[in-house]
Parts: sequence; C-alpha cells; structure tokens
Amino acid sequence: QVQLVESGGGLVQAGGSLRLSCAASGNIYMFNIMAWYRQAPGKPRELVASITGGRGTDYLDSVKGRFTISADTDKNTFALQMNSLEPEDTAVYYCQANIYGFHYGTRDFWGQGTQVTVSS
Repeated sequence: QVQLVESGGGLVQAGGSLRLSCAASGNIYMFNIMAWYRQAPGKPRELVASITGGRGTDYLDSVKGRFTISADTDKNTFALQMNSLEPEDTAVYYCQANIYGFHYGTRDFWGQGTQVTVSS
C-alpha cells in the first residue's frame, strides 16, 4: 500500500543541525496530516511536529523556534529541519502520515525510525 522511508539521522554536537526527510511511495491520493514523532529510551513516543494538507503546523513546545516541518506533496516528501539541537533531542525519530488512498480509505502509516544523537 504505502511505505514511508526516513533519512537524515545521525550524530551531531549540541548546537548543530540535522535535516530529516521522509519519502512516501505507493497508492497515495491525498495527505491529510504529516508528522514527526520521537521516542527516547524509557520514554513514551511524543509528537514533535505536524503539518496538515493545508500547511497548518504545530510543534512540541520544547522545539518551537528550533525545528521546522515542511512538505512537498507533489513529490510525496516531507522534512524536519532541526537547528540548535540539544542533548535532550536525542531519540529515534519516526515519520508518520495520515493518507487517503482509493484502495484502503484513510489510514496511518509509519516509517521505520531514524536515530538522532546529540552529544554535549
């Protein structure tokens, strides 16, 4: 049906930047919401940022002003630009999309996760 593949994770020093990308492929008619989640060891998964088809955005308070979510639905991709990274941002980051397709209706799809590690 639909696959989401993340790229761009890695190791960076505090204060540095990383850009995560998520590429979607498969039977896609329309993106409703695209989002990035993260999960640090021993903590629940949390919503970091989201963007709607109408390009409205929302952010976790702790990343406001540092992270920016963007989308290019013509290319079936969306991204998370992360600046001024802090050690507390260390986590596995997952992209997630709520997508409408003719064969399955509206469903949530998840990427496999990419590790982001910020050293102090």
